Amino acid sequence: MYRVLIAEDEDIIRKGIAYTMDWVSMGCTIIGEACNGKEGIEKIKELQPDIVLTDIMMPVVDGIEMIKQGQELGDFKAIIMTSYADFEYAKQAIELGVSAYLMKPVDEEELKKSIEKTITEIEKDRQLRQLTDKMKTADDIDTLFIKSEKDNDYVQRILMETKERYADKISIETFSEELGVSGSYLSRKFKEATGQTYLDFLNKYRIQKAVKLLETGTYKVYEVSEMTGFSDYKYFSTVFKKYTDSSPSDFVK
Repeated sequence: MYRVLIAEDEDIIRKGIAYTMDWVSMGCTIIGEACNGKEGIEKIKELQPDIVLTDIMMPVVDGIEMIKQGQELGDFKAIIMTSYADFEYAKQAIELGVSAYLMKPVDEEELKKSIEKTITEIEKDRQLRQLTDKMKTADDIDTLFIKSEKDNDYVQRILMETKERYADKISIETFSEELGVSGSYLSRKFKEATGQTYLDFLNKYRIQKAVKLLETGTYKVYEVSEMTGFSDYKYFSTVFKKYTDSSPSDFVK
C-alpha cells in the first residue's frame, strides 16, 4: 500500500478527502493528516509517506516551503491542491518536481487520475533505483578495491584504461599486447583480483554507462549501443537484458 499524508488547513476539505474517497481501491492508505505546513514537515519526518497531498496557502509554513523542507527529510511525490492559479506558485511546483497541480474545488475523478499517475512515477523511480543499485556494487571502477601487490599493477592499469576506453574495441588481448604479458596470465590475475572475468567486468561497466545514457532520454537505443562500445546492436540487447532483466527498449518505455 502507498502511504499518503494530507496537509490541508481546512478541516472539512481534509476530512472529506481522507474519509470519503476509496483509497484502498487505489492501493493507498492514509497514514496522517496535518493542518499546517509546520505540522506537515514533522509528519513527513515521522511517517515517511510515499505521497503528500497538500494545499499551498496554510498557516505557519505554506505548502511550497513544506514540500521543499520535506524533500530533505523523506522521499515522496507531492500533489498540490490550490485555489490560486498563480504562475509563480506553478513555477515553484515544477521546480520541486510536483506530480500534479490541481485547482480547488478538486474533482474526485481528477484526483484519482493524479494519484494513479503519481503511483506510476513512484514505481518507475523504484525500478530505476533497483536497476542502478544492481549495476553498481563492486563493478564500479571508482569503488573497486584491489589489494596492492606488484602482480596487481597490471590489473589496476587495465581498470583505469577501461574507464577511459570502454567505448573502444578492447579486450584482455588488447592489454596483453600493450603490456607485453601473456593473455592467460592477465586473465588469471584479473579474475583473482576482481572475482570476475575481464569480459564480464567490461560488459557490466558498459551497461552501467548505457543505463545512464538511456536515462537522459536524449539518445536512441542504437546510438547508446555504439556509444558504449557495442558494435552489434543485437549483442548489446542480449547483454543489457542479462544484467538488467530488461531489454533496452523496455527500459526506455
